[in-house]
Amino acid sequence: MKCNLCPRKCNIDRAVQPGFCGAPKNLKVAKVSLHFWEEPVISGTRGSGTVFFSGCNLDCVFCQNYELSHEVFGKEITVQRLADIFKELEKKGAHNINLVTPSHYVDKIIEALDIYKPNIPVVYNSNGYDTVENIQKLKGYVDIYLPDFKYVSSELSGKYSGAKNYFEVASASIREMLNQQPVNEFDENGMMTKGVIIRHMVLPGCMSDSCQVLDYIKDNFGADTYVSIMGQYTPYFCANKYPEIDRKLKPLEYKYVINHFIKIGLKNGFSQDLTSASQEYIPPFDLEGV
Repeated sequence: MKCNLCPRKCNIDRAVQPGFCGAPKNLKVAKVSLHFWEEPVISGTRGSGTVFFSGCNLDCVFCQNYELSHEVFGKEITVQRLADIFKELEKKGAHNINLVTPSHYVDKIIEALDIYKPNIPVVYNSNGYDTVENIQKLKGYVDIYLPDFKYVSSELSGKYSGAKNYFEVASASIREMLNQQPVNEFDENGMMTKGVIIRHMVLPGCMSDSCQVLDYIKDNFGADTYVSIMGQYTPYFCANKYPEIDRKLKPLEYKYVINHFIKIGLKNGFSQDLTSASQEYIPPFDLEGV
């Protein structure tokens, strides 16, 4: 079967050769663990049951998880093994099942969820570069969508992520996510059980584009939309080839974007302490739990 799951539309048989994402036909996973560094309503006190998938359909030059995204480190597993992983994470007390960079494995993930649908929320944690058709397949399977909304500018998205059409694709896929989960719901402990949180990481020198992302969210998705503004940018991977982003974010840059969030009337959001821009928050990819 030829793969056209993501917007790249490679139309190749991944059993013969990998597509743009670098992933094989079978599921490939680099780490399974309880993760404590997501938004508080996702990580809680017991951790988010995170499954880090190998490969990626973007080509971000600054990727902190480049071992997964570019080097495609990981171990191939069966659909049954993924279903068993869901059970194991649930048994460990995870607040949810957190599928990280899952776009190129959606069909296999659905097969695993057909074998075992956890009694805790399923989180789809993507880079936002998803087709609407892929997201539509997930209706009834995913409880919480956690997409990135990285850029408005095609110049920036082409230069730093190899996807000039990122904005058009991400805005449409996030719209479908919001159509499926229009209301954010929380349990008695404040943990999210259903909904959408849109993430945006501020890049050095790109405050104008960040503000345009926030403007688009407010004008098209509404002032009540939950937005997580991330200041954790750390120059990684090939960032040293781009001098303008080969540095950490300045506090004033991050504050500028946070102030814009407030100024335009967005109501629900998360921010980060800039100490999160550190290697210590990047998990070691060591096949734990796979």
